[in-house]
Amino acid sequence: MSTTNQALADWVKEIAEHTQADQIYWCDGSDAEDKKFNELLLADGSYKQLNPETHPNCYLHLSDPQDVARVEHLTFICTEQEADAGPNNHWMAPDEAHSKIDDLFKGCMKGRTMYVIPYCMGPIDSPISRCGVEITDSAYVVQNMRLMTRMGQAALARIEREGGFVKGLHSTGELDPERRFIMHFPEELTIKSYGSGYGGNALLGKKCHALRIASYQAKTEGWLAEHMLILGIKTPAGKQHYVAAAFPSACGKTNLAMLIPPEGYVKDGWEISTVGDDICWMRPGEDGRLWAINPEAGFFGVAPGTAKDTNPNALAMLYQDTIFTNVAETEDGQPWWEGLDDRTPKTDWQGRPYDPANGPAAHPNSRFTVSAKRCPSYSSESESATGVPIDAIVFGGRRASLVPLVAEARDWEHGVLMGATVASETTAAATGAVGVVRRDPMAMKPFCGYHFGDYWGHWISMQEKASRLPKVFTVNWFRKDEQGQFMWPGFGENMRVLEWIIGRCQDQLDANETAIGMLPSRDDINTKDLDMDLNVLDELLAVDQQAWQNELSSVDAFLQGYGERVPAALFKQLRRISDQLD
Repeated sequence: MSTTNQALADWVKEIAEHTQADQIYWCDGSDAEDKKFNELLLADGSYKQLNPETHPNCYLHLSDPQDVARVEHLTFICTEQEADAGPNNHWMAPDEAHSKIDDLFKGCMKGRTMYVIPYCMGPIDSPISRCGVEITDSAYVVQNMRLMTRMGQAALARIEREGGFVKGLHSTGELDPERRFIMHFPEELTIKSYGSGYGGNALLGKKCHALRIASYQAKTEGWLAEHMLILGIKTPAGKQHYVAAAFPSACGKTNLAMLIPPEGYVKDGWEISTVGDDICWMRPGEDGRLWAINPEAGFFGVAPGTAKDTNPNALAMLYQDTIFTNVAETEDGQPWWEGLDDRTPKTDWQGRPYDPANGPAAHPNSRFTVSAKRCPSYSSESESATGVPIDAIVFGGRRASLVPLVAEARDWEHGVLMGATVASETTAAATGAVGVVRRDPMAMKPFCGYHFGDYWGHWISMQEKASRLPKVFTVNWFRKDEQGQFMWPGFGENMRVLEWIIGRCQDQLDANETAIGMLPSRDDINTKDLDMDLNVLDELLAVDQQAWQNELSSVDAFLQGYGERVPAALFKQLRRISDQLD
């Protein structure tokens, strides 16, 4: 297999010569190729076959112990002007970055095969989708990209039709943490990643392309590339709605994407479907609405904590055709991680006999890679070329106090402020300091490919591009009482909040206007069969005036930190809230 796209052919030839690869292999995405690669990875010891009776076609990969997570401090945005990268990114001048990383790539594939992976982010025939090509020397990366993207012959055909593509060059190198960089060149639509085999650093279609490069593409082309799940909600009346939602890590994003509603809701005829759990690309449609696709074709999820009681839909996917990375293994060859069940594993994530003195059996960031089609709540609309129309955008953080269970923005600009200032509080277990507020705008802090001030300005500009923008909401499932107990039951009960959100989108449910937005009263939330003190619900929907004034001071200081590029509209919204609180 080769290509009629001269730019692609020339690039592949140039990289093969520079890296001194032994041979070049063009991936075609076929089932036969999939089988061949699994056999190759088993033969070289990169894969271990898991129990074929309980987990057919499932494999365990144990990575280098020093290569188990994204490396933000070694991740750079390389724009011509440093100011364009913004204080939210590490910056390096493009010439310096190319020179530094190209030196590392020189001769690095000697004795290795160079794999060429043409891929499409999003349905092959969708105008919202974008294509890329990843060159890698890792067969493990090939197999993950096979599950995570639409990869192979069809993607190459689209690249040949359209001409353009995002270039991604990756090598595991020597897996030396001192020789590891992930460089992004947004203005060149190019990614170079060296020295890591871990997902977010090596599967270049994921965070590198789908967020860092795509967010820049989206700004130049007039759409949004966001770190959001996409959830389908069908009412008993048969009306289909779609919600996009952004949550920083450890805020229940995947659980919400695969929500199972309480029994009463299921009996009443509510239906939930999953379009995506991590990334959402939204484009204004001819009808004035935002239409969204999930650019990914699979899930690259965190294993620990995934269990029958936390996310049964996620667990149900993982018994077939799954790659497990850095989990533990039981006596009979099944994958295991903390929170799964009460069995004791035989070996840990480093392949050692399990000993609690060595720490967790599965690495806290251990992963599963699986096709989205295996999810019981999978939506066939995931393959729709037009995407799905978004009715509501939801931002969530993890706040033990202050932020109410749910609030609706007054208008689009107020919604952008809500998203730009979303925050989580640290816990003692994480940092030793309790309640330190860390802001993660739109859950994009590690992933926005340019200056946050320009990014917020781009969000605000969507008002000029779409006439029927989604309503915007914030949620907070994590309020605690004086005893430190969660006040809201969470998980499936979050459906009650989603029902109010959908009711607001249909103009069917009431809200009270407050300084911080539109809030439901206790009676606006469906509390049928809800096992909680309804006075607590009142507390979850209250606005503490003084505490919010303090919050506004913190928000103001945070925005000021991004300098003169922050849109004036955000400060205007802040003043409006402050005046109303007074």
